[in-house]
Amino acid sequence: MTTVPFGLAERTEIEAYGDFAAGAPGSAAERLGAAALRIGPALALCVREDPSGFFNRAGGFADDVPVGADVLTRVRDFYREQGLRQGSMMIAPALLPEDWPAVAERLALTAGSSFVKLGWDLAAGTPAPDGLPPLDAGLRVGLVEPRQAKEWATVMMTTFGFGAPDMIELAASCVGRPHWRQYAVRDGEQIVAVGSVYLNGDCADMFGGATLPEARGRGAQSALLLARAAAAREAGCRWLVAETGAERGGERNTSLRNMLRTGFEPLYERVTWVWREEA
Repeated sequence: MTTVPFGLAERTEIEAYGDFAAGAPGSAAERLGAAALRIGPALALCVREDPSGFFNRAGGFADDVPVGADVLTRVRDFYREQGLRQGSMMIAPALLPEDWPAVAERLALTAGSSFVKLGWDLAAGTPAPDGLPPLDAGLRVGLVEPRQAKEWATVMMTTFGFGAPDMIELAASCVGRPHWRQYAVRDGEQIVAVGSVYLNGDCADMFGGATLPEARGRGAQSALLLARAAAAREAGCRWLVAETGAERGGERNTSLRNMLRTGFEPLYERVTWVWREEA
């Protein structure tokens, strides 16, 4: 069983988002209104001009102290100061205090989407998994070079619905940055699938796996998962973590199934707590 400490797992995830968004150099981050606030081990993020609100999130809360109203009030106030009317708080279920319903009501927090947190103990020497779909002939996986940054970023961001030029520039600036490894699957000279891994000391986080619709079902994401796991191992990471949507009511999450086949194990299911400014 994977033994990754959940506090480290949560911190690695939010540090990846923080470096991706608020840590980006250059004018795109400024135009997008990217900002961050540290509260002890936790990190709250804002990308004010992203209409989706996806990057307005907080996480990385301490793994030995229940999350109280005082810390979450500071996160809410940060969102307000940045001109937001909505933001998310990612809290591992073990950290919710006994009076959580009262805390959530006081801060106008409502339950949003649920995600499965997954872990992989890289030091356990797990053999290569059987039954993974092979990478189709003609496709190849490899590291992304700086000259390919914009193409790589365009595939990732447009697949996830973040096609604005500033968002693509923000993503492209990650290529070659310390703590990151970016990979792509190419069909000929065209990038058709992408994925990153963020290296955070003993732990690494899978980030931004995406495949163009016409290239799905050809083994690209399985190949990218294995390539990123190898990169984390080579960097000396003990654990690898990831998160993806929980399955509900007969739904099938291909990303979740791919990760379970590759070697990940589910750690826990985490609700996204959403704050919205009351009218």
